[in-house]
Amino acid sequence: MCGIVGLFLKDKALEPRLGQMLTDMLVTMTDRGPDSAGIAIYGRPEKGMAKLTVQSADPGHDFAGLDAALGAAIDAPVAMTVKDTHAVLTMPAARLDAARAAMRELRPGIRIMSAGEEIEIYKEVGLPRDVARRFHIAGMGGTHGIGHTRMATESAVTTLGAHPFSTGPDQCLVHNGSLSNHNSVRRELRRAGMTFETENDTEVAAAFLTHKMDEGANLGQAMEATLTDLDGFFPFVVGPRNGFGVVRDPIACKPAVMAETDQYVAFGSEYRALANLPGIEGARVWEPEPATVYFWER
Repeated sequence: MCGIVGLFLKDKALEPRLGQMLTDMLVTMTDRGPDSAGIAIYGRPEKGMAKLTVQSADPGHDFAGLDAALGAAIDAPVAMTVKDTHAVLTMPAARLDAARAAMRELRPGIRIMSAGEEIEIYKEVGLPRDVARRFHIAGMGGTHGIGHTRMATESAVTTLGAHPFSTGPDQCLVHNGSLSNHNSVRRELRRAGMTFETENDTEVAAAFLTHKMDEGANLGQAMEATLTDLDGFFPFVVGPRNGFGVVRDPIACKPAVMAETDQYVAFGSEYRALANLPGIEGARVWEPEPATVYFWER
């Protein structure tokens, strides 16, 4: 049992409040998953720039001088903002792939949480309230975001095992449930060149979508493919850079509720996650249908 929240803003006036609204939604889901928590925030991009969000168990050591060392390695300026155990490294977008490769050599203990022009992912072991406070999520603005609070059932309680999982630029996925064929799918994806950081089944689902889109599928087509190629129970909530998607498995035994107004589209594992959103009393509220893809794009 885990808790998922998601918020896709249509109204730009709400963008400064995205982090605060997502935090409130996720804290409401605490009892669905007290082991670890994470939030992905999509902000307005800085033209020509991209960023890596990274995590370290020893930030005092690993982050010291990292911006200068990485800048020298990729021959480009790098700016760094440290937030507790995470840091955001901003650089020219054309040097993003080089920066990812250089990071493995410069600081082997650092883990990349996300990469892209808009996405930042923050996740750690602990309650949603504490994780959000450590990274000042409530003060962050953006266009859309996804959060997850986890109750581990099949893998260790670690930072890397927390959701969201990101396996492609400006992409992420969260999941409530379990996949029965994740080992076989992982093997197939490895043969196709995908790499994995954990044994978590949700990372397989994220990589599956990334691989499908790398092959030319759009978001909707990639999500449709989960219904035939992934066996198990889920809703998946997906965040590409310009959209927001939801899909439930054909049995749909895991709870899910959605709401839409002229200002936003919201997802929660339970309605109480949505109850304090502005204008919720006038929203169209529904339970997503089984084996049905829902997605919104800018």
